[in-house]
Amino acid sequence: MRFLFSIKTWSAVAAIGLTCQACVAQTAAEFIAKGDTDDRTFDAGKALKSYLAAEKLEPKNVRLLVSIARQYRHLMTNAPTPKEKLKLGGIALNYGLKAAALDSNDSDAQLSPAITYGKMLPFQGKQAQVDATPRIKTAVDKALLLNPRNDSAWHVLGRWHQSLANIGSIKRAFGEMFYGELPVGSNAEAVKCFDKAIAINPQRPRHYIELGRTYSQMSDYGKARKYLTKGLSLPNIENDDRELKILGREALSSLP
Repeated sequence: MRFLFSIKTWSAVAAIGLTCQACVAQTAAEFIAKGDTDDRTFDAGKALKSYLAAEKLEPKNVRLLVSIARQYRHLMTNAPTPKEKLKLGGIALNYGLKAAALDSNDSDAQLSPAITYGKMLPFQGKQAQVDATPRIKTAVDKALLLNPRNDSAWHVLGRWHQSLANIGSIKRAFGEMFYGELPVGSNAEAVKCFDKAIAINPQRPRHYIELGRTYSQMSDYGKARKYLTKGLSLPNIENDDRELKILGREALSSLP
């Protein structure tokens, strides 16, 4: 009888343990679902709160870590000083690097650090910018190797080429003299990247706006106006689309 009681007792304990584990997993899933809802309504603060709660339950959830990194990048936009922007960017970068290390086969995880490096660039010193530039290319190349249809990765690669193509020869030579050699990018390659991003996901305004800005750099003002206008006409689908549309309107108004 005692033996049978013992078996029943341990069976009950095991069942309770499995039930509790299921509850914890469900709770984490609920936090993530709430975070996703707030992310879609562009409330980065609320989304981050839910994601961080989920992280306590699932600290190695790669998708979750990528989502947390994205919210910290969104919070950079409204941070009042470059110092605070870089602080938030540094946190985002740490989450992205952790996600990339946990899953070397996840395209979005590999891309996350590249996006954050790019977001931090305008607020960094020259040496940090030079150091980050090849890291962006390495990360985005990994992301595209894993998923050639990752439109965000094509967009980041397009921005990489666009930014480097805009550095004049004198400025490049002067910078390399003090900070190290910079990779070479081209507007033509940027156009190819943004065209691929649009072909994969034609609903994202960012692809059209950056393509238009690239054509503006190439002095092809007709195409610049076409794509800037198209991008500005699309509804916002991501948190930082509003910020990007400000740049798009500025570029459009500056066209001759």
